[in-house]
Amino acid sequence: MRITATLLLVLMAAIFVVAKQFEGVHPAWGYVRAFAEAGMIGGMADWFAVTALFRHPFGIPIPHTAIIPANKDRIADTMAGFLRTNFLIPTVVARRMRDMNLAKALGDFLVSRPADGRGRISEGAAGLLAELLETLDPERLGNQVKAGLVRQAERIDVSPLLGSVLSAAIADGRHKPLLDGFIHWAGVALERNEDMVREMIHARANAVLRWTGLDERLANSVLDGLYRLLAEVAVNPDHPLRKTVEESLEKLAHDLVHDPETREKVEAVKRDILANPAVGQWWMGVWEKLRHSLIDMARNPDAALAGQLGGALSELGKALQQDPALQWQVNRFARRTVVGISTRYGTQIVQLVSETVRRWDARTLTNRLERAVGRDLQFIRINGTLVGGLVGVAIHALSQWL
Repeated sequence: MRITATLLLVLMAAIFVVAKQFEGVHPAWGYVRAFAEAGMIGGMADWFAVTALFRHPFGIPIPHTAIIPANKDRIADTMAGFLRTNFLIPTVVARRMRDMNLAKALGDFLVSRPADGRGRISEGAAGLLAELLETLDPERLGNQVKAGLVRQAERIDVSPLLGSVLSAAIADGRHKPLLDGFIHWAGVALERNEDMVREMIHARANAVLRWTGLDERLANSVLDGLYRLLAEVAVNPDHPLRKTVEESLEKLAHDLVHDPETREKVEAVKRDILANPAVGQWWMGVWEKLRHSLIDMARNPDAALAGQLGGALSELGKALQQDPALQWQVNRFARRTVVGISTRYGTQIVQLVSETVRRWDARTLTNRLERAVGRDLQFIRINGTLVGGLVGVAIHALSQWL
């Protein structure tokens, strides 16, 4: 288009020369000359205007030329401001999101399968995830995750949480099955270690008791008393020992929440557990199993989606398709999330646009804009040449009439 516009300007110059030579032969040549002369003027004027937008005409630094390169930073700020005030404002984003049913679209995506039968978590995303997990140093990554978990655990005050859980369990009676299980366990442990108890009593009895055989009778009495106590506690929900244990648990729950000394002891135990190397080794083992499971799932997504994961995703998709209330909840959450992002980070987004344009050099910006609107700009030159010629003919005719 640039060549076409330039050739049209050259054609006007050639017509002007020819018409000038034959102007005295016939009055019509005067109109031709006026058309070509005005066309050259119009074409040259529009060429200057179009060229002045992007560069200095003929390389001469004429004032108010090369407008776009000279005002690149201002253009960047104007573009960013236009984007911020017309697109990234909460009302516009909310109105656009209100017209979209993202929940149903997600449900359709989860329920329907592609034509080739491959799973949804496949190809690019799955391969990228697998390669990422395989490329990263597993020990270093595991240590980083462990360090993050430790930092989060250190910030949590465990003692009040344990106290609240214990108080709630006692109030609901959920501690009773645990207490029954402990009594049963104590009875089984006593029965399995009866010989050891007898040996302990025999070892601590004096020679007279052993000579008279009273040590054996004493051991039987001790064991019978322990069995009877455990049996009474097991069958009697109102046994005093049970009451004593419950009172101790209630005191412990209170101290966990309100007693600074107890809370400090719990925190000390927590710190010791977190600092224990065995806990770190256990976590690394868990992390490796998790990492390998994720890699296997990413490498073979169809197998993963054919099992429980696939069934769960399919059920979720059906629910999103058929449940209007769930759709409303999901769409509202998505709308609030996007509006929140535009509210909190809209300035950063438009700043990214502004800084990107600012970092472009003048030639890059000029070339991109000229490629985007270049054809229309050259049409301006063509139209200027033709319209200028017609205006020249009209002026020539008016001068002849006057």
